[in-house]
Amino acid sequence: MVGSVFAADSAPKAAKPDLAKGEAIVAGVCAACHAADGNSMIPANPKLAQQHPEYILKQLQEFKSGKRANPVMMGFAAQMSPEDMRNVAYFVASKTASPGFAKEKETVALGEKIYRGGIADRQIAACAGCHGPNGSGMPAQYPRLSGQHADYTVSQLTQFRDGIRKNNLQMTQVAAKLNDREIKAVADYIAGLR
Repeated sequence: MVGSVFAADSAPKAAKPDLAKGEAIVAGVCAACHAADGNSMIPANPKLAQQHPEYILKQLQEFKSGKRANPVMMGFAAQMSPEDMRNVAYFVASKTASPGFAKEKETVALGEKIYRGGIADRQIAACAGCHGPNGSGMPAQYPRLSGQHADYTVSQLTQFRDGIRKNNLQMTQVAAKLNDREIKAVADYIAGLR
């Protein structure tokens, strides 16, 4: 019994993230595309502010390993140590995300329907089931979507659907059932979530 208690106590604990080091890396490397506070102003690039750090860490690890293919991000991630990734992830997660806005009045109702209720007759799950009713996600499981750029979300859903992005089977299966109009509608709705 004593041995098991000792073993549990001697297990290595993850070092506390160094937000100052994360901020320095973001300022020197990430800010051009994602902004110094993680609130990208470029619609094709994701907002990282307030994203779950576990999710950011997973994505950086997958860029580095090649599981998630993106030539730009793979190059940056290849240069990062596990500590760098952790520091960056926790730094941008500590920043407040800027709100986004839905822009397409004609499709916002369709986007809301898909996000909140899915499309039952085509076995498309509601986005809210995993990402939450307000898009806050679930730490270590599902990313925060609230306020994300619609262009970025369209790109990612299309990549999942078309088999380009292969690092999440569940998203590949859901996106495979969506057409372009539905993807654009739900992406626009997500941009306005708060």
